[in-house]
Amino acid sequence: MGKKRFNDTPFSYHQEIELEISTLTNLGIGLGRVQVATPPENKNLSTVSHPKEPEGTEADLPRRSASEGGWVVMCAFALPGERVRARVFRNHKNYSEADLLAVLRPSPHRVAAPCVVFGRCGGCQYQNFTYEQQLVWKRQQVEELLKYMAGIEFPVAPVIGSPQQYGYRSKITPHFNPPRIHSHEPRDPSSASGAQPVEINETNFPIGFLRQGTRFDLVDVPRCEIATERINTRLTELRAETRERAAAGEFTRGGTLLLREASGEVTTEYDRVITETVGTLKLRFLARDFFQNNPFILPQFTSYVREQAAGTGARFLVDAYCGSGLFALSSATAFEAVAGVEISETSVAFARENATANGITNATFRAGDASRIFDGLRFSAEETVVVIDPPRKGCDEPFLNQLFQFGPRAVTYVSCDPATQMRDLKSFIAHGYKLTAVQPFDLFPQTRHLECVITLRKA
Repeated sequence: MGKKRFNDTPFSYHQEIELEISTLTNLGIGLGRVQVATPPENKNLSTVSHPKEPEGTEADLPRRSASEGGWVVMCAFALPGERVRARVFRNHKNYSEADLLAVLRPSPHRVAAPCVVFGRCGGCQYQNFTYEQQLVWKRQQVEELLKYMAGIEFPVAPVIGSPQQYGYRSKITPHFNPPRIHSHEPRDPSSASGAQPVEINETNFPIGFLRQGTRFDLVDVPRCEIATERINTRLTELRAETRERAAAGEFTRGGTLLLREASGEVTTEYDRVITETVGTLKLRFLARDFFQNNPFILPQFTSYVREQAAGTGARFLVDAYCGSGLFALSSATAFEAVAGVEISETSVAFARENATANGITNATFRAGDASRIFDGLRFSAEETVVVIDPPRKGCDEPFLNQLFQFGPRAVTYVSCDPATQMRDLKSFIAHGYKLTAVQPFDLFPQTRHLECVITLRKA
């Protein structure tokens, strides 16, 4: 299939334009509007969408901008209040995308980014933004999602920031593709792999993260500024080891590396058991398993979840996506009994082990069938609060149906994607739950991501 022809309406390919950036999308992209001479026919300019994103990403643009006039142009790494020169690389049916060429009038909140690949790497969006303003815009993002996705105007608490804004991330997963090498030299029969040694470098074998705005192109990342210093030290070594293996012809396909720090040590082994300390708890789990990646804010984060859950007056707690027991065990002292449910049997085994190791006797864990999460639960629904921390895509319909059928007294919903959380919130409201608190946490400084905790009580 040939390459798709460029849609040259309303801008030609690589046409340079100037625009004022008025706001940020919840993907962390600057958004402005420009007047166009001949807008596309039969297009509703007030309807704005974004290129297809991973499942679960919704409401990519602040809807309040829909009433403003002009053609929407989105420009990554441009900040609100700035005037910029940008180069258009894609026209959609109702908006265009452009690369930032120059900042003609900078925002007073613009700062120099410490990362040498910032602006190319898609991992961070806000290194050029003061941290105080990052928190302001993340709070506004949650407010707009509440209003336009859930149809609710509710006071959102100021975002609780991370104690550490750089060097906080305890896990990274850099990627690589097969080396882009074309050699016509005969293979060396004495080589174990049969491959000729070749020169491998960052050009033909980048090891890093996706380039901003692409799905497959990688940016070589020799150092990640938001990762811990120990991870960066090990990253240098691992990159050299991986390139040596690539030069020997070991890789015929791409792959992903793992670097995870816990208890002052960095592992690159997916199946290694590691220990993370959260407050007074010591939790063991596999390096490849999901676990929050900002240990510096975790004590405050888990304490808030415990306080919100206990503040509902419930006697019992159910952690419905318990993993290795983070929320269940950190909340156990506030309840008569705690039950954790998880579909991964290995995670349940670690949760049980963690309860015993931490001397917690009122917590039980079981591997639950996804279709029967609450079966066998002996807690009275009227005296139970449920904590849920689903994947980025949010709760699926079968889970929500089971939850509403059980009908707990209250729910504390933790989410790494407020867009899918607000989508689910509509279902809670429809089933008689009332929103009582919205508290964002910045577990991911310098990026568009955040965690949001909402508390709901059954009316």
